[in-house]
Amino acid sequence: MSRLTDVRFRAATAFQRYVANPLTRRLPGHTLIETTGRVSGLPRRTPVGGRRVGDAFWLVSEFGGRSQYIRNIEADPRVRVRLHGRWYTGTAHLLPDDDPVARTRSLPRFNSAAVRALGTDLLTVRVDLDRL
Repeated sequence: MSRLTDVRFRAATAFQRYVANPLTRRLPGHTLIETTGRVSGLPRRTPVGGRRVGDAFWLVSEFGGRSQYIRNIEADPRVRVRLHGRWYTGTAHLLPDDDPVARTRSLPRFNSAAVRALGTDLLTVRVDLDRL
């Protein structure tokens, strides 16, 4: 990994961890993914941008396997997703063979632009939502 990539990763994750995520987690309409901490076993809520299509929720992680919530999904794919203030349970699938840049074109524009601009290792995630 290049030094520039590492600096971008550290700057973006520090900003997200200490500024953006604490604020957006409190907004009732913001989309969250809740994973189970792979070490602590505690619920971990991360703001994400994505879109529900049928019984699936799609998102693109900007840092792939370096993202803590992706590492939590690798350990336990059972997740919850908060969409428009309502929680849904589901199973997350990491899709390394999917084209994440193409996928961002079908997701919310603002978030997708940020993911493409800041991301260093894009990874598509599909959450198959349980039927109600």
